[in-house]
Amino acid sequence: MFKYLYLLLLLCSQNVLAELRLPKLINDHMVLQRDIEVPIWGYADTGEAVTVKLDGKIVGKTISNNGKWRLKLAPQSASGPHQISISASKTIVVKDVYFGDVWLASGQSNMELQMYRVAEDFPADLKDADYPLIRYFMVPQKYNFQAPQDDLVSGHWESVSSQNISRTPAVSFYFAKQLFKHNGVAIGIINNALGGSPIESWLSAEVLQTFPEALAEAKQFSNEEYVESVIAADKAKNAKWYGDINNNDLGLNADMPWYSTNLDDSGWDSFTLPGKRPVAEGESFNGVWWLRKTVKLSAEQAAQARIIRLGNIVDADEVYINGTKVGNTTYQYPPRRYTLPEGLLKQGDNQITVRVTANNGRSSFVAEKPYWLGTDEHHVSLAGEWKAKTGTLAPPLAGDTFVRWKAGGLYNGLTAPLTTYPIKGVIWYQGESNAGRWQDYHAKFSAMIQDWRAKWGQGDFPFIFAQLTNFMEAKPQPSDSDWAKLRQAQTQTLTEPNTAMAVAIDIGEWNDIHPTNKKTLGQRMALAARALALKENVVFQGPQIDGVTVEKNQLLLSFKHIADGLVLKNLNDHSFAIAGADGTFQWAEVKLVDNQIMLSHPDIKLPTKVRYAWADNPDAALYNSAGLPAVPFSVSLDPKP
Repeated sequence: MFKYLYLLLLLCSQNVLAELRLPKLINDHMVLQRDIEVPIWGYADTGEAVTVKLDGKIVGKTISNNGKWRLKLAPQSASGPHQISISASKTIVVKDVYFGDVWLASGQSNMELQMYRVAEDFPADLKDADYPLIRYFMVPQKYNFQAPQDDLVSGHWESVSSQNISRTPAVSFYFAKQLFKHNGVAIGIINNALGGSPIESWLSAEVLQTFPEALAEAKQFSNEEYVESVIAADKAKNAKWYGDINNNDLGLNADMPWYSTNLDDSGWDSFTLPGKRPVAEGESFNGVWWLRKTVKLSAEQAAQARIIRLGNIVDADEVYINGTKVGNTTYQYPPRRYTLPEGLLKQGDNQITVRVTANNGRSSFVAEKPYWLGTDEHHVSLAGEWKAKTGTLAPPLAGDTFVRWKAGGLYNGLTAPLTTYPIKGVIWYQGESNAGRWQDYHAKFSAMIQDWRAKWGQGDFPFIFAQLTNFMEAKPQPSDSDWAKLRQAQTQTLTEPNTAMAVAIDIGEWNDIHPTNKKTLGQRMALAARALALKENVVFQGPQIDGVTVEKNQLLLSFKHIADGLVLKNLNDHSFAIAGADGTFQWAEVKLVDNQIMLSHPDIKLPTKVRYAWADNPDAALYNSAGLPAVPFSVSLDPKP
C-alpha cells in the first residue's frame, strides 16, 4: 500500500511541476520592449499545446518541449494597456501590459540606493509621486555558484507611486523620469544591483575563464559544503565578538545602565561632536563607547520634535532618549535618522545617549553631516560638547567573507535569468569595490559588456555607466589615487561601441561614499540614452582630452565634446597638475585661450606630464557650455624643446 501511495504522490508532484506557469518577469504591469520581437516563454508539461493571445487575438501556438515553451510577439509600437493570455492546461492572463523602453539598472550600492536616502535633498520628488508608466521589477538578491539560473526566485512589476517611492532606487528613478518626461513612452526598470559587489561577481563562467584568480574563486565557491562552512564560521565569529562586547560592556551591565536618565556622568570625558574618537598616535580603538548629552527644550519644541538626526556614525549605534531606545543601525553608511514616539520628549531637560560599537580600529561621528533634534524645518543642534566614556575594549573584528560578492554568483543568480527578456539597454554604476584593484578593471568591464550583449543576443545595445564620483578628503598637493586610476579604467572602456560614461566628478561628497545627488547623475545618464538609444542629436558628454601641445614651458590642451565652448568654474588652481622630467607634479597655472587650456608653472621648464581632476576628491573646474563636466585624465608626452 505504501508503494502505491508513494507512486501517487510522485505523479501528483510531477503534475504540479508540469502545470502551466510563467517566469517571474512575465506578470501584471510589466513593460515589454517596443519595436522588436519579444519572446513570451514559460513552463508546461512536455507535449502540451500552448496558445498565446494579445488582446484576444491569437499571436502564436507552440508545443512544450522538455517542460519548456517559447514563442515571439511581433514588434509592437509604444502602447498600452494590453492583455496577454496564455492557455494550456489552464489559462493565465497577464494584465495592464505596456510596450515601451526597458532598461536594466545594475551595479553596486549607489545603483541600489533608494529614494528615502535622498529625501532631505529632494523632498519635492517624493511628495505625491505618481508615475503609473514608470515601472520597476526588483531582482531578488539570490546568488548562485552552480550554474546560470533559468528563472528568478520571486519578483513582480509595480508602478512608482507615493506608496513605494521611498524604496524606489534613486539613480534609475531620475533616469526613467527624465526619459518619460521627454517622450511619454512607458519605462520599465529591471533593478539588478547589490551593494558592495565587485565586478567579478557579475561575470559569467565564460568570461571568468580569462581571469584565473577570479575563476579559481568561482570554482572554490561552487562547492556548497564549503560555502556553508564559510557562512557558519562567519556567523560564529560575529556571534562571539558581539556576545563578548555585550557581556563586557560596563554601560549595559552596570546596576544603572548608562542610558538611564538618573546616571551621574559628571566624571565622564568631554567630547566635541562631530569628530573622531581620540586615540593615542599609532593606536586604534575597537569596542564600545558611550556618549551622553542633556538637551533643554521648550514645551513647543518638545511637542513638535519628531526626528533625531545623528549624521553618520562609524560603525554601529544604538540611540536612547530619556531612557527609551529610539533606533539603531548596524553599520556605518546609512544616515542616522530616527523617528521619535509621540510624548517621549518633555519640556525642560531631555537626556540623549548614544552607544557606539567600533569594530575596525576607528570610530567617529562624521563631519559635515546633520546633527539635530526636531523637524526638518525647525530643530535644535546637537553639535558641540557631549560626555563620553568607554564601555569596553575588544580585539579587532575580522572581516566577513561576504559570500554573495564572490566571482560569478551574481551573474548566475541575478543576471542570467534576465537574458531572455529584451531590453533597450543597460545603465551601470559600480567600481568602488574595485578601486584598490584597478589594474584589470578595464579588461573585466569590457569583457562583461561584450558578454552581456552576446547573452541577450540583441547586438550592441546601449551601455551607459557612471564614472566614480569625488570622495574622501581632498589633499593639498597633487598625489596619486586608486580612485583616479579606476576612473581612468572606466574611461578606457569607452572604446567599446555604443557606450557612454556619465561623469560624476562634481557631485560626490568627501565624507560619504553614497552621495545624495542621484538626480543630476540620473539626468546625465538620460541624456546619454537619448543620444545612444533614441538616436537624438543632443550634447550628452563633457569635454574629453583630444591633444596636448608643448610650447616652450607651457602646455596647450585641446578637447572634443566642448559644445559651444569650454567653461572654467570655481577655479582655484587645484584642478590641473603638470610635471617635468623629475615626475613631480605641481598645481598648474590655468588660462582659457580660444577654447583651449594653457598650463604652466614657474618651476617647470619642460612639462612632460599633465593631469586633470586626478585625485580621490579633486576639484572639478572644466565644463562645456552645456554644463557637463570634463572627463578626468592623465597624459604623459614626449616634449620637444
